[in-house]
Amino acid sequence: MPSVSAHVAAALSRHVSHVFGVMGNGNAHLLDALERSPGVTFTALRHEAGGVVSADAHYRAGGGLAAATATYGAGFTNTLTPLAEAAQARTPLVLVVGDAPTSGPRPWDVDQIALASAVGVRTYTVGRADAAATTVIAIEHALAYCSPVVLAIPYDVAKADAGPMTRTPEPRRAPELAPATPFATGTVTQIARALAGSQRPLLLAGRGAWLAGAGTALGAIADATGAVTATTALGRGVFPRPEFDLGVTGGFGADGAMSVIHDADVVLVVGASLNQFTMRFGTLFAPGTTVAQIDTAPTATHPHVGLYLRADAALAARAIADELAALVPPASGWRESLDIAALRDHLPGDALAPDGRLDPRSAARRIGELLPEDRVVVSDGGHFIGWANMYWPVSSPDRMMMVGTAYQSIGLGFPSVPGAARARPDATIVLTTGDGGGLMAVSDLESAVRVAGGRGLAVVWNDRAYGAEVHLYGAQGLAPAPMLIPEVDFAALCRAVGGEAVVVRTLDDLEALARWRERPADERPFLLLDLRVSATIRAPYQEEILRVNS
Repeated sequence: MPSVSAHVAAALSRHVSHVFGVMGNGNAHLLDALERSPGVTFTALRHEAGGVVSADAHYRAGGGLAAATATYGAGFTNTLTPLAEAAQARTPLVLVVGDAPTSGPRPWDVDQIALASAVGVRTYTVGRADAAATTVIAIEHALAYCSPVVLAIPYDVAKADAGPMTRTPEPRRAPELAPATPFATGTVTQIARALAGSQRPLLLAGRGAWLAGAGTALGAIADATGAVTATTALGRGVFPRPEFDLGVTGGFGADGAMSVIHDADVVLVVGASLNQFTMRFGTLFAPGTTVAQIDTAPTATHPHVGLYLRADAALAARAIADELAALVPPASGWRESLDIAALRDHLPGDALAPDGRLDPRSAARRIGELLPEDRVVVSDGGHFIGWANMYWPVSSPDRMMMVGTAYQSIGLGFPSVPGAARARPDATIVLTTGDGGGLMAVSDLESAVRVAGGRGLAVVWNDRAYGAEVHLYGAQGLAPAPMLIPEVDFAALCRAVGGEAVVVRTLDDLEALARWRERPADERPFLLLDLRVSATIRAPYQEEILRVNS
């Protein structure tokens, strides 16, 4: 008869196409069952954290729900940081883990339910009689609440007889929240009339707008009102008219673009939480600006919001667009009066910084010119995160992800690559990471090289430091020694695991990227660019953080 693990694998395989993780005592039988299940691909990572990161990146890159797996005890505790990140970022994924036997914990067992709960994640534990049904419930929870969930298999039931396979119900999905109540329809009318009467209208969208499929309706609103548009870092590419888009708001935005946004008199925010970085710590909009927000959160997510509509972004945007069509407002003409391209431009930087090392701004600009058009950018956390957001355009929000930023973590970069690569096998996966986070995640450099192959590229901003700490605390006069890292040869590390690599000390060295790009993907290896950049160049967003914290 099929085992408990076989029942779990069978239920997973109907809803998940990819599983990422590391094998151990607690999940050995599960992995055996998955290997025998049609339609499921298992990708081995080298660290348990990497399995969760890959499943997270797989979803963010548009590949759908994925699963991660790890053993009990130390294997499980290794997953906690990326599990917290997925919870903060509201990424649905299923982490299947071994757990203590039902007879009680052993010396090496820990309270995994309590640990998962501490980072905001619910645990479902399977038994002999309900393994498949509990698996479906866990999947349903992940999708319904946009949250990671832990599915635990006690050690003593993993290979126990669970009886014949039975068909389980499909996971239920909550219906989209329509703006159908009298209060909601009244708010739709208020927002439409405010936009219709605006002289300087602005639409600001985040990743929530993309996930809801609101781009077309938002484009109709922008065209009807003559609004300029802007996005959060995770919403880039959501609007259909890039010629009128000011780019990313906050510290990643160009000064000229941010000045225009500050001049807006009516702002509609869709699917964006308005965090402190997007809002430039409260200074993005001018006092007196009418700010309306559409989101599924129970209430407005920032005190500057004056009109709040709780609804699905696409349904609400369509309702506002229809209301505007009935009002037939004259387009403001504001966006046509602006030189959007010039307003979006960032400082080009110098070839070299005063200390003789590479200027990260000029390097980022040149890399942006050389990157393949089909790129999907995955970003670790650290001081360098601004460079990709400022200088590397992407065509849609699912082509730019920052795994770690929600939880303010570093060290999740290299294992993001396999997840994105499985989700987008025909795209070029471009990782941007620092030397600090890169060293934390170096065990999964091999995973990135192996899985992405010639469609994988890593850019390491190697400044011999934890750059964010240098630019915040070093600037305040704190002792620098704990912030510094001896220079590491990442190029040599990459070659050691089968990749190709180049140490980049000048802009001319980046021609290696041009040559790599011209080669067929199936004939080239993974490429790593080890950029020896200066730690003296501070990113503009870090200037804002320094201002607020000084």
